[in-house]
Amino acid sequence: MIHEKKIHSIIDQVLNVAKDKKPIAFNKKSVPHLVPDPKNPRYKKKKIDLSTLTDILEIDVKNKTCTAESGVTFFDLVNETLPYGLVPMTVPELKGITIGGAVSGCSIESMSYKSGGFHDSCIAYEVISSDGTLLNCTHENNSDVFEMIHGSYGTLGILTKLTFKLIQAKPYVKMTNLICDNIIDYNRYLNQHCAQKTHDFVDGIVYDKNHFVLCLGNMVDEAPYTSSYDREHIYYKSVVEKIEDYMTTQQYFFRYDTECHWVTKQVPFFENKFFRKTMGSHFLGSTNLIKWSKRLRHIYGLKKRQDLVVDVFIPSYNFINFYEWYEKTLNFYPLWIVPYKMPQIYPWVSPEHKNRIGKESFFIDCAVYGMKNNDTHVDYSKLLEDKVFELNGVKTLIGRNDYSENRFWEIYNKPLYDTVKEKVDPNHLFENVYKKFHPHRD
Repeated sequence: MIHEKKIHSIIDQVLNVAKDKKPIAFNKKSVPHLVPDPKNPRYKKKKIDLSTLTDILEIDVKNKTCTAESGVTFFDLVNETLPYGLVPMTVPELKGITIGGAVSGCSIESMSYKSGGFHDSCIAYEVISSDGTLLNCTHENNSDVFEMIHGSYGTLGILTKLTFKLIQAKPYVKMTNLICDNIIDYNRYLNQHCAQKTHDFVDGIVYDKNHFVLCLGNMVDEAPYTSSYDREHIYYKSVVEKIEDYMTTQQYFFRYDTECHWVTKQVPFFENKFFRKTMGSHFLGSTNLIKWSKRLRHIYGLKKRQDLVVDVFIPSYNFINFYEWYEKTLNFYPLWIVPYKMPQIYPWVSPEHKNRIGKESFFIDCAVYGMKNNDTHVDYSKLLEDKVFELNGVKTLIGRNDYSENRFWEIYNKPLYDTVKEKVDPNHLFENVYKKFHPHRD
């Protein structure tokens, strides 16, 4: 079997580098959806080649499941499942995000108000430990690894294969955009529409303190027209102009990809129609933009700090408090809003932080993408990090992290993490999750 041959090759690599007993990194076909950091020592580490893990192994139409290798992108996955009238329960918004990356990190989208994150739809993982052991992980078998690999960012073994649920899909999406002029009404509408569960998709964009848009989507069988946001036209700007819109289902899923949300607005001519038409294929799209960021990482390293690119999960009971602070303190727009229903507070959250959160499992993801953070007197990344903790939230680790080690392990479940770490990483190849994201502090 081709998959088994790939696994044997990866295990051989693991056993070979294990002789050096030094932390490793991974070579993948796709680009990591993390903010490039020129000072990160991962660039100098020995690499395990995972670039061949890009095959979809089975689409089970009857049982609505799919088994695929970890390097499969959601763009390729949707291309294969949609002809069967099926899609993943949660499809992250950028074409180059892989299914393995979505589990190792935390990928949510406008389906998440009902379905949670992509990892919540997974029913089995195949994982290689640092001593070359192949682990099959489910809710019943190696359940500790199964539960903790989500949010471990590649530090708890090598995720090589996943089995996950699919749902029925239709060919088009009808969008309805509701406009509000204050956070109180916006929060009420957001909660009402999420509680009704009549929409396939719910997310939103805040453009300024007087302009809030709630984006509601439903899959439909027919459309009077379809809009495309792959090149000249810009999705986040269309929401300002259109109360109603139609897209193909695939176009809807990746509507943010061309701009990587709105990162392109940081380079003014990237939003010029002539440039987009003639040069867009070389520069636009999340994969291109991340590749260019990596190529230019040494130039970006001259900045005092990285730009702020981060998702923060705020318990719904504190969403208004957070937004009012955000408006006064950061005041950066657009701000992406994604309601997120966790089936339960995840095991990787420490018992102490879980107690702070309380019984709430409904969160609002507030995504800050592209804010400058070069003020010599104020570190907005640190301010945001501290405020999220104060409001019992959780910050993703995709960008800059300022946590002290004590604060980090107040949020993350160190005893459980260490237990699973000992099981999957006896040769200490995969690094510690805290150290991975704190290689330096300026």
